[in-house]
Amino acid sequence: MLDIFINNWHLVILFFTVALLYASVGFGGGSSYLAILALSSIAFTEMRAIALFCNIVVVSGNVVLFYKEKIIDFKKILPLVIFSVPMAYLGGYLKITEQLFFILLGFTLLFASITMWISKKIYTENNFLEKTNFVKNTGLGGLIGFISGMVGIGGGIFLSPLLHLTNWDTPKKIAATSSIFILVNSLAGLSGQLSNPNFKVNWHLTSILLIAVFIGGQIGNRLSSKFFSPILLKKATAILIAFVSIRILLKYIF
Repeated sequence: MLDIFINNWHLVILFFTVALLYASVGFGGGSSYLAILALSSIAFTEMRAIALFCNIVVVSGNVVLFYKEKIIDFKKILPLVIFSVPMAYLGGYLKITEQLFFILLGFTLLFASITMWISKKIYTENNFLEKTNFVKNTGLGGLIGFISGMVGIGGGIFLSPLLHLTNWDTPKKIAATSSIFILVNSLAGLSGQLSNPNFKVNWHLTSILLIAVFIGGQIGNRLSSKFFSPILLKKATAILIAFVSIRILLKYIF
């Protein structure tokens, strides 16, 4: 374990930092974990599982806090997750090629970087609509869940900006909804991967990274945005993720 920590100390520090910063503003940081792992020598088959494990650890703390604040609307969340969970499981179970994985990852990170960069416009909307479309929400949740399961994210990076742009609810309730969506889809996607007979992961490295994100997430939860601006954090991360996404797409498409 000590040798693994020494050989991967840079990953441990980066994962700790991402968890601390993102938990402080109510997010899991799954796309950032994948961006970091994409620059490492870790096999792509293990990257998805590591990112989902870390996502679950960090976002669980957010869900607990939102539940205590009583801002989780389960009736509105149910249509979004009713199909996303089985579809995330299916996406996680599917065996995909390295090229397809990195192409999906590249476009996912590119989408994430764009939404993060324009997040000031998206996340400052306070008006919302009470009515929701059940069919539209179930279809949207299922699609996002399937893609999320294949790539190894919770799907919040897709769901949250779409909910804001459609005035789905108040910003705080959207944050709570995204946290639950990320949690259940991360669990489903990971379950799908574990069910695959070809699944494998370095449990020693994963355990060390989980400890790092757990500590970082707990510290971040207690900071509650007192020291970090969500907008500034997203813009800084957007630059990093855009760089990684373009690098991946250039390598696997062109």
